Amino acid sequence: MRALNPATIAAPFGNYSHGISAGPIAVTSGQLALAADGTIPDGVSAQAELCFENIRAILAEAALDFSHVLRFTAFVTRREDMAGYMAVRDRMLADLAVKPASTLLIVSGFTRPEFLVEIEAIALPPR
Repeated sequence: MRALNPATIAAPFGNYSHGISAGPIAVTSGQLALAADGTIPDGVSAQAELCFENIRAILAEAALDFSHVLRFTAFVTRREDMAGYMAVRDRMLADLAVKPASTLLIVSGFTRPEFLVEIEAIALPPR
């Protein structure tokens, strides 16, 4: 196993890795919208974009990209944020011939009230 902790994104909040590569599979921890400089963007769309960009950086550490993602799982804190998240997801994945599986859950909150969305991924390169 190998940790995937890109220097270009904020360090993990605790004693865990942003991602793990084990053989061909890579999994990410849930990514919250914390920029490398410690700021949190306003609004679910801006936060979702940052979460996806963080996942992109984590996957790149394993020589993977969004075309290798089997599933995205996302969590939002408000039902009204579902559409904003889905619009960003759809834009990020627009060029993919095969779209990943996707799960979206509504949760009561995250570690800080400013966070509105969290996204995680499972990826596997083609054989």
